[in-house]
Amino acid sequence: MRTVPSPTALFATDIIGVPMDWGASRRGVRFGPDAVRATKLLEELKAMRYTVRDRGDIEVPGSVALDVHAHEPVRYLEAVRATCSALAELVERSLRDGAFPIIIGGDHSMAIGALSGVARAKGAQGVIWIDAHADVNTPETTPSGNLHGMAMAVALGALADLFPPPAFVSPAVDEQRCVFVGLREVDAGESRALKSRKVTCFTMSDIDRLGMNAVMQRAIELAAGGPRSVHISLDIDSLDPTAAPGTGTPVPGGLTYREAHLAMELLAESGVAHSLQVAEVNPVLDEHNLTANIAMELICSLLGKTII
Repeated sequence: MRTVPSPTALFATDIIGVPMDWGASRRGVRFGPDAVRATKLLEELKAMRYTVRDRGDIEVPGSVALDVHAHEPVRYLEAVRATCSALAELVERSLRDGAFPIIIGGDHSMAIGALSGVARAKGAQGVIWIDAHADVNTPETTPSGNLHGMAMAVALGALADLFPPPAFVSPAVDEQRCVFVGLREVDAGESRALKSRKVTCFTMSDIDRLGMNAVMQRAIELAAGGPRSVHISLDIDSLDPTAAPGTGTPVPGGLTYREAHLAMELLAESGVAHSLQVAEVNPVLDEHNLTANIAMELICSLLGKTII
């Protein structure tokens, strides 16, 4: 039987914007937080009877001071590290306040800060990583040097020298409760890394064979350690580009509109999520703000919005 949260049981939500694109090759994703806010996200959540606090945007270093770092093996490390350190502090504070942080980006390197903030508040947690990419490259395996392709490697403890404590927890996630959903473009080095760890991966082939309902039920079972025990990281490129064109690393053959909503609806029913991150919404590449609107709808589905 389907259950939804009662209005009296709803908790506060904190909206946190991360207008950063230093972790990616294509510019424009820094406008993602404003684009998603422009969909009237706050009004939708208030209509669902949540208390909504917009915490504004994390300050991101500007371009003038960063051009010198553009061609290092790990591109724009200092800028990403500074941004993620500030984000970790705000996410930690939000969780300690009993709120549900909704982190809107921005490129996916922001997950380094989001997951460190979660770990600082709650210890290493489960994570469901819904993405076309695994983001477990390292400086030795990365084909691009972009940190948005290394974010989960950092969270798993592989790059503690680049993102050291106490600002960054290493590892920030419980490896055995780390579940990837929707993978379809994985580099050779990432494939080796995934096979060597105790993580669980559901590719798009698995979703084709098993169905989204079975995959998500299993993902929840593996990642959860009780109510409000899982961080959800949603890269909008997990969706097929026909559904969400506004992203910098589109890969054909992704989740359909309904598969993505079903994933969020099942997470809402389970009650396991304590925080959400939505990454890689790029309005510069979007069509009539379609992708930002889908991001808003998926956020609402995760927080319990239903058709009836």
